[in-house]
Amino acid sequence: MSTSSDPKSFNIIIAKETSTTAIVDLVFEGLTRTNGETTEVEPSLAKGWIPGPDGLSWVFFLRDDLSWSDGAPFTADDVVFTFRKLIFNKDIPNSLRDIFTIEGKAIAVDKIDDHTVKFTLPVRFAPFLRSMSAPILPKHILEKAVDEGRFNSTWGVDTPPGQIVGTGPFMLARYTPGQQVVLKRNPNYWKKDAAGSRLPYLDEIVFLIVQNQDVSFLKFQEGEIDLYDLRGSDYPLLKPREKQGDFTVYRVGPAFGTNFLTFNMNTDVDPKTGKPYADPLKIGWFSDQKFRQAVAHAIDKRSLIDIVLNGLGYPQDSSMSPSEGVFFTDKVRKYEYDTAKARQLLKEAGFEDRNGDGFVEDTQGRTVEFSLLTNPGSTERVKIAEIVRKDLEGIGLKVNLTLIEFNALVSKLTASYDWDCMLMGLTGSIEPHFGANVWQSGSHLHVWHPRQAKPATDWEKEIDDIFTKGVQEYDPAKRKALYDRWQQIVAEQLPVIYTVLSESIFAVRNKFGNLRPTPYGGPFHNIEEIYVKEEQPKR
Repeated sequence: MSTSSDPKSFNIIIAKETSTTAIVDLVFEGLTRTNGETTEVEPSLAKGWIPGPDGLSWVFFLRDDLSWSDGAPFTADDVVFTFRKLIFNKDIPNSLRDIFTIEGKAIAVDKIDDHTVKFTLPVRFAPFLRSMSAPILPKHILEKAVDEGRFNSTWGVDTPPGQIVGTGPFMLARYTPGQQVVLKRNPNYWKKDAAGSRLPYLDEIVFLIVQNQDVSFLKFQEGEIDLYDLRGSDYPLLKPREKQGDFTVYRVGPAFGTNFLTFNMNTDVDPKTGKPYADPLKIGWFSDQKFRQAVAHAIDKRSLIDIVLNGLGYPQDSSMSPSEGVFFTDKVRKYEYDTAKARQLLKEAGFEDRNGDGFVEDTQGRTVEFSLLTNPGSTERVKIAEIVRKDLEGIGLKVNLTLIEFNALVSKLTASYDWDCMLMGLTGSIEPHFGANVWQSGSHLHVWHPRQAKPATDWEKEIDDIFTKGVQEYDPAKRKALYDRWQQIVAEQLPVIYTVLSESIFAVRNKFGNLRPTPYGGPFHNIEEIYVKEEQPKR
């Protein structure tokens, strides 16, 4: 396979970027998993569970034949350690805590015996079983690092591979910066096939670090990689070559991941320097709803689909993709491409071209100029950014497009907060609450203004309330009504401005058996069951 960036670490608890999670997701598992075909919750490290009569307690029964990749037994102590000392540890920055904290209260996790764990919930938690896919980490390896306060720097990219211990189908073999990450088969993996043979079948998975998607495309055509996620522009080039290249191209509908524009509205002050993280002048511009609505009207989504995605895409208006299931709604405010309306909104907000130079100024006569950041690894995203820049220039905004490496982009977003505007993406989920780390105001990934002490706006408070109520509501219709309202608020307030969804298209070599691609799971959701077919003799 290929990945666009080096992993930032191998620590799955603190990971916030796909360059890390795409790799370590194969090394760790949770108590449950979501079936890639049916999207139903099914057992994983736990073989079963019993809910309490009030819905506030759950008893999980762990598999008794489980061991870590280093051979140490997997027990209830590992589960309790993961939740108490990692997820709910306020000194460890992680997005899972946002998901598992409801009304400021944490879930209690207690050991009953070596293979039985009890979870006690402070309130009802509708997606509880699905959330139990959170990765479990080894107490015997990591407890000392936690106790000594150095967990956040543990399992960095310089860690010897043998020290990274999981229960997943694969384990880290080696990492060569800028070149590749190699995973090898975990000989202690618990799952077996129908004949009783231990899985996985594959001996090795290699992630080539290829920072440019054009290069990935060439490497797939040359046979160096086995899986390639197509851009719309690649489809007419690759589809006719299926038989010749001995691969199959799959189209499975709108992608789960999104591309959106977001403006920095972080009004906080850096406690170390006493200075604002971001430029207060620009925050004043960006915080104006009419400014953001003008930007939304200025983006020509049809052109983005035709030019960048080769017609294989969809305009996005909602916070969820249509592929994400029942919680998606398209009954939200939509912003048609209308430059006259965009200019009128800017004028109403006090932004006009007062000196005739082609760019608008604010009420103090200062040119509205800002930087638009995105990462160069995704050529589609770069092309979208280039077109968006021109679209915004068309309504008088002076935009400087800057490309920075993906991990540096994430650092600006989650640590230094020194940016103006970003074009970025997030992966999607069929469960809205699993995006709580983005949408709740106090969360780490609340991209436009993270970690708020209290909601900065009334609409952010309403979204907080929706996610608090939605996670406790068991009635599917009432849950949907809540999450519909959330999508409507986002479309009205535009803290993020969506662009287009690409068609999910991928090409896979025909050498694999047990391949069952789906929109939700992709081509390798059942990676432990996939095998390489034996070559047939040629006549």
